Amino acid sequence: MATATAEKLVEATPRATESRGKNEARRLRVQGKIPAVLYGAKKDSIAVSVDPKQIGRILHTGAGHNTIFDLKVGSEQTKAMIVDWQYEPIKGSLMHIDMKRIAMDQVLRVKVPIHLIGIAEGVKTQGALMDQVLREVEVECLPTDIPSHIDIDVTAMVFGDVKRVKDLPHAGKLKFVTDEEQTVAHVTAVKEEVVATPEAAAADATAAPAEPEVIKKGKQETEEGAAAAPAAPEGKAEKGEKKEKK
Repeated sequence: MATATAEKLVEATPRATESRGKNEARRLRVQGKIPAVLYGAKKDSIAVSVDPKQIGRILHTGAGHNTIFDLKVGSEQTKAMIVDWQYEPIKGSLMHIDMKRIAMDQVLRVKVPIHLIGIAEGVKTQGALMDQVLREVEVECLPTDIPSHIDIDVTAMVFGDVKRVKDLPHAGKLKFVTDEEQTVAHVTAVKEEVVATPEAAAADATAAPAEPEVIKKGKQETEEGAAAAPAAPEGKAEKGEKKEKK
C-alpha cells in the first residue's frame, strides 16, 4: 500500500479578501485559475488561487484527495491536502477547492478506499454474488502513513462468508475509526426470479375478467332499494276504499 504523498510543488497566489465573489471567481477562471482557501495548523485562513490542472492531476492519482503535497503561497511553504472540491455540473471542470495545512508529526483522520482482490470461490463455483457493502474506511494515522488504498483478498470466500473491518490487513500504524464489526463484503445467494410457465400464462389470458366491484355494488344497492321501498300511506288507501263503496 503506497502512502499518499506527492513530490510536486503547487504554487498558489494570495487573493484579496474583499475581492471574493462570483465576478472574481469568473475572472480567475478566464485567467486559467480557480479560487481556493487554505486553512489549518492553527493559522488564519487565506484566500488563494491555484492552477486547476495541477489540482486535477492530484485528485486523479491513486491516493486522490488524501495526497499530501508541497504548497507555496508567497514566502510560505507548507505541506497541504485537499479536503473539499467542487466541479461544474455540465462541463465537469473544477470550480473551487479547500486545502488544509498538514503537520507531519500530528495524527490525521482520513477515509481510505477499500479494494477487493480476486474472485471469490463462491462466485466461481456456487453461482453466488459478491456484495461490497463498505467501499472506504476511516482511519487515524500520521500523514506519512496514509495508504492510498487498503486491499483485501476475497478469493477463498464461499457462500455465507463475511469480511469485516477488523479483517482488513493493516500495520500497527493505522487505527480504525470505523466500527471494526461493520461488514466490508459478503458472499450472498442470487435472488431467483419467478418465471410464469406457458400453461399458467395461457390460463391467465383465457380467464374471464372479474366483474368490476363498482357494478356489483350498484346492483346490490338497487336490489336493496327495491326491497326497502316504503308502503303506500294508510290515509291514501282509505280514500281508495271509500270510492269503491260509492
